[in-house]
Amino acid sequence: MPRAHRGPTSPRLFASSKHAASTPKPAPRPAAQRVIDPARATQIQSALIKSGYMSGSATGVWDAQTETAMQKLQSDNGWQTKIVPDARAIIKLGLGPNASSAAEGAGTESEAAIKPGVGPQ
Repeated sequence: MPRAHRGPTSPRLFASSKHAASTPKPAPRPAAQRVIDPARATQIQSALIKSGYMSGSATGVWDAQTETAMQKLQSDNGWQTKIVPDARAIIKLGLGPNASSAAEGAGTESEAAIKPGVGPQ
């Protein structure tokens, strides 16, 4: 009587295979950023206060009030609300890659763009 042929995915074949035991596991990926730097948090909070999404003073601590303000900014712009700021929110607050040139030209369109309900939509 002929033996049944086992397919290449048979667990019995892989269990005794040297290849399966010698294959290295990939290194774990580094965890994503979990904490916002206090200096950056202060910048973001100051911009949120200036644009009317937050009240009080910038503390440099990413707290519940800051998270709520960031979610409100994102929601008002029709973006997915996240606890951490995304690139669009940072740019909207005037803290994007061209922030130094925008700060030099105070009173320009970039200043109006960060105020809720003002500027181009």
